[in-house]
Order: sequence, then structure tokens, then C-alpha cells
Amino acid sequence: MNLVLLSTAATIGIFHTAVGVDHYIPFAAMSAANQWSFAKTMLIVLLCGAGHVLSSVVLGLCGIWLGSQLSFLVGIEDLRGELAAWFLLAFGAVYMLWGIRNAVKKKHHGHTHADGTHRSFWPLFILLVLGPCEPLIPLLMVPAADTGMLSVAAVAAVFSVCTIATMLLCTAIVLKGFAMIPMKKIERFSHALAGFAVLMCGAAIRIFGI
Repeated sequence: MNLVLLSTAATIGIFHTAVGVDHYIPFAAMSAANQWSFAKTMLIVLLCGAGHVLSSVVLGLCGIWLGSQLSFLVGIEDLRGELAAWFLLAFGAVYMLWGIRNAVKKKHHGHTHADGTHRSFWPLFILLVLGPCEPLIPLLMVPAADTGMLSVAAVAAVFSVCTIATMLLCTAIVLKGFAMIPMKKIERFSHALAGFAVLMCGAAIRIFGI
């Protein structure tokens, strides 16, 4: 087993996730807006993270099995990245507008209860499944060509665990930061602010390619 390759997979998984704000900011924002418990938030991140890495693992394995060229698979990942960015922008904008509408209703009609779990979970899950793990395909192709499928499985496992663990850690850190902000005065706008945060993540991906 190539320890250098496994170490590279771990390092890239951690760095790729920490730099990609779309891996954790949307979860923290939706958790704060919908008042999810910490355990519930971590479960949602875990499920979405699993979908995120498995989609790229499956694509990579299919490419290896079909003998696809690396450039073709990278092109598919690039397309997925474009779709994910636009989906993030659209979801953020729609959720922000809904949040503004909800805030106006609260102002005129008092407290209104809105459980946004399902409305928030599925877009986040779709976003993460669409979103590519760009470095994973080359990492899978190299051991497939040189050392066989056992190394492919090991690289995929290390990268996946490190990616999901980093998502969980970063989300927890951001939630801790949110907890320090006095939310009482802006609670009415929590959904609108969450939508704005998601929208800004999409914009950052489109502008800076993170």
C-alpha cells in the first residue's frame, strides 16, 4: 500500500473541504435559521457529505471500469461543479426571498412557526451530490493504473473519511461562532440571512472558483 498516496489523499481531502465554503457554511446557516439541534445538524452534514463523496467515487469507478480517459472524467466533474454553483445561487436567492417574506409576515402577524427541515435538507443534499470532489478522480485513476483496485478502495476511503470529518468539524466551528452573535434582534430575519449566506457561497464559487 502506497503510504505517500494515502497521505496525499488525506491532505487533499482536508484542504479541499476546508477551502470550499459550500461544504459547511450552508449547513451552519440553515441550522441556525431553523434552530436545528447540534446532533441533527451533524447528522444532516454526515448524510450530505456521504452523498458528496460517493457520487465522485462512483463516477471514478465507472470511468476505471469503462476505461475512460482522465480528461473526460475531469470534464464531467467540471460540469457538475458548474451545475452545483448555479444551484447554490438559485437556492440561496429563493430561500432569501422566502425568508424576507416570512420576516414581513412575522412583523404584521406576530410569531409564525415554519419547520424548514425538509425544505432545507433536500436542496443541500442535491447540492452536495451535484458538487464534485475534483481531486478525487485523478487520485483514483493513478493507483488504478499502477497498483490495482485495493489501492483505489483505500484512497477512496481515506479521502471520503477526511472530507466528511472536515465538513463536520468546520460546520461545528462556524456554529460555535454563530452562537456568539446576539440573535434576538435579528431572529425575524434568520431565514433571509441564511439564504443570503448560501447565495454568497454560490457567488464565491462562481467568482473565485473555490
